[in-house]
Parts: sequence; structure tokens; C-alpha cells
Amino acid sequence: MTLIYLNGKFLAPDDAFVSAFDAGLQHGVGVFETMLGVGPAEEGGAPRVHRPVEHLERLAESVTSLGLAEAFDAAPVGELLLETLRRSGLCEKPGSRARIRLTVTGGDLNMLDRSGTNAQRPTLMIVVQPSPTPPEEMFQRGVTVTVADLKLNPLDPFQSHKTLNYWPRLHALNQASAKGAAEALLFQVSNHLAGGCVSSVFLVKDAELFAPIARGEETAGGLPSPVLPGITRMACIQNAEAAGVKVHKRMLTIDDLLAADEVMLTSSTIGVLPVVRVEGHQVGDAEPGPVTRTLREAWLGEMG
Repeated sequence: MTLIYLNGKFLAPDDAFVSAFDAGLQHGVGVFETMLGVGPAEEGGAPRVHRPVEHLERLAESVTSLGLAEAFDAAPVGELLLETLRRSGLCEKPGSRARIRLTVTGGDLNMLDRSGTNAQRPTLMIVVQPSPTPPEEMFQRGVTVTVADLKLNPLDPFQSHKTLNYWPRLHALNQASAKGAAEALLFQVSNHLAGGCVSSVFLVKDAELFAPIARGEETAGGLPSPVLPGITRMACIQNAEAAGVKVHKRMLTIDDLLAADEVMLTSSTIGVLPVVRVEGHQVGDAEPGPVTRTLREAWLGEMG
């Protein structure tokens, strides 16, 4: 069943409420992580959260660097994630999965109060619910993506973090869906490839893997990157290197995209998804390529 942990209590969806004055609602002040709950490898085993340390480290960096809080203690939150998953009962059987959303907001905080007496009380919410399962056909045949009108600004320090201000991305994703596409690719204002609205993107050329530069990977003296350092992105880079695939992190253009032999999307819930068309342009042979298949199999292998 869907279960929610909210500020110290485990609640059913109909019983979970946040204050009308929560800064997440009033001002969009907050960050989040989406993770995957995974069932045990065998009957009688325990469920687990996929790559929780990496997710919580990224969240902690966002919380502190964006000024949401001075510190973030990841260890007890990791325990809460696992306990909420266990209590939900959604990952008791081998092969089962659950979607886990962890949200931290500014809490019941008057952002306009300048008296200096306004104490910060962050809201911590964990939602565990059934994970939507994309049709297997999407992975076997690949999907179409569009190019979004939305452009990312590398000088905006919030764009490389998962903040609650997701409306522009969801709007672009809805526009792509209306055209029958599974995702929309975002470019920077400099016309360099950034990623999908809700995913990271990789290109393959001559059996080598290419990724847009993410936050923390910039060269000295270069512009900051508005690209989120995705957790599944990181896993794919590690799995590619382990498989002997050469990996490049660099600024990529529309020409690089259209010349790619393979294109793939990655996220914590879908894993690795092949792209076979960019609007009217056919990618490679219009079917999932060997590098994409290798990285998808490696990701599935992490699921146990």
C-alpha cells in the first residue's frame, strides 16, 4: 500500500497534510529525490533502497549549498527510507519495486518575516507507492523524444538541483507527450545538450559513450553546468567503464545528437531507456544498440 512518513509519523495518504504556510507550497522552497525500492533477491529476504547513499549525499549537498538548512544528517533519513519501505509492504516479494519520493521543504516558515524570530522547521516527507512499470515494448523497440523549447541557464545555480520548481520541465514533458513522445530533450541557452525533462541523456558514437558535463564536472574556469549529476547516470558511467566502454564528459551539440549511433535516457525509476527517434530523425538503425543493451542489462543486474 502507499505509505507516507511525514514529520515523525507514518500515515495513510488520506491522513497526510502539510501546513498551508509550508514554504514548499507558498514559495516552492524545497528539494527532493526520487528513488527505487527493490524487493529481496530471494523469498524471505529484506527489501532495500537502490543506491541510497548516493541519493542522500546529493540531497545533502542541495540542502546545504542552496541554503535550505545549515546541515543535513543523512544517516537517520536513510533509516527512515528503509523503514517506510518495509512498512508499506510493497517490496516483500523478489522482483517487486516501489517508487520512493523524499522531499525536504522550508517547512512552516514565513519567508517574508524580517523580525529575526522566525524559527525554521523543515518538513521531511517520504512517500512510498507502487512503481509504475513502463511497457516492456518501450525497452525492446525504443522511444521517440522531442526537443523542448525550454532552455537551461548555466548561471542559475538552482537548475542543477532537484528543487520543487519543476513546473517548466513538466510543462515541456506534457508538450512532448501530446506529440506522442516519451521525453523532451533540454538544451542550454548556449545550445549545448543538457538532458531530458526528467532524465539524463547519453549518446553513443563509434561504441564510445558521451555525456553532457554535469554539476561538479566542469573544467577550471569554465561555465557552471545546469545539468543534474544523475544517480543512474553515475551508475551507467561506472558500468560502462567496467565493460571497457570509453566514456567522455563534454559539451555536446545538436549535431552530436543527430550524428549519434545510439541515444539513451536514464533515471532512477526507468533505468536505461533506448531512444530511436529524435522527432523526425532516426537514430542509428532505429533500434536499441549494443551499448544501450549492455548498460540496461548492467542496471537490471543491480536490481538483483
